[in-house]
Amino acid sequence: MTTLEAAPVTRERLYRMMRVYKETSLLRAGLRVGVFDALGAGHATAAEVAEATGAEPRGIRLLLNALTALGLVHGGADGPYTLDEGAKSLLVTGEPGFYGGMVDVVASDEEWDAMRDLAGAVRQGGSVRDVNAETPGYHYWETFARSVGPVTVPTAGLLAELLEPWSAGREAPRILDLACGHGIYGFTLTRRLPGATVTCVDWPNVLAITRQHAQDQGLADRARFVPGDMFELDLGPDHDLVLVTNVLHHFSEQRSAELLAHAAAQLAPGGRIGVVGFVAGDAPADDPEPHLFSVLMLAWTEAGEVHTTAAHERMYAAAGLEAEATRQVPGLPFHVTVLRRKP
Repeated sequence: MTTLEAAPVTRERLYRMMRVYKETSLLRAGLRVGVFDALGAGHATAAEVAEATGAEPRGIRLLLNALTALGLVHGGADGPYTLDEGAKSLLVTGEPGFYGGMVDVVASDEEWDAMRDLAGAVRQGGSVRDVNAETPGYHYWETFARSVGPVTVPTAGLLAELLEPWSAGREAPRILDLACGHGIYGFTLTRRLPGATVTCVDWPNVLAITRQHAQDQGLADRARFVPGDMFELDLGPDHDLVLVTNVLHHFSEQRSAELLAHAAAQLAPGGRIGVVGFVAGDAPADDPEPHLFSVLMLAWTEAGEVHTTAAHERMYAAAGLEAEATRQVPGLPFHVTVLRRKP
């Protein structure tokens, strides 16, 4: 995890904080207008990029100069322009390392709207929005499911590694993936475990995308899709593995414990629960990302936040569970944990 630079609080630092949203806006505009793709295809002048993107030349010229100021593009005030090599590998559609799709998640309109009245959420102690991340059928989760699947693959692989001692020799395990979203966690394990099948649970609008991902991975015949509320659906106590990934931070500690208990009630004897999510450290300055994410949960949910290690342990205990193995994802503020029932 990255420690924020311990810089003195000055007018210059505050000004930088006040205007950083403009950099985010420039990145979003460059991706959405198609500027990076046009430069990656060899168009060098503002007029050429404007023609390739169908945008107005003046707007393209000003955008290119601003992107040059940020170092994503190189060139003079009047061009020609070239795309930075690092930016090319990350921001041009079709490149193996393309990361641009994450702008619709990390810098989504929905998150911006939620954070717009953060002061109101602070005063109220929770979201002040009528429609938020917990609203059934919320369309943002469709964007999330479409965009973050590739980024999830390494974490899903780490979960599979932690489960290897348990899964060795296990035949045809039944997997239940709660709030499955893109489905990558369940599909990764289904592909690795011989004869495994997976039941994907989410809102109907999200499951349409999950189903497509299953087809793309050749797993359509090993997956079924059940729409509904993960807190209410009871699919029977015969699942070898239940996945609860990136959802506990949406709820209070008590509500999260209730979800884990509900997941445990759907386990077969000897089953396991796989948990993925943020964990907050005790020193925010040394471990900033979870605490910054907690503020989004404050603005976007009724009572969500990133829970501490101690809070996770209390949740597990309240649900009759204990951690069998846990590991932090390298380079990311996520932890992967395998839970089992307490003896």
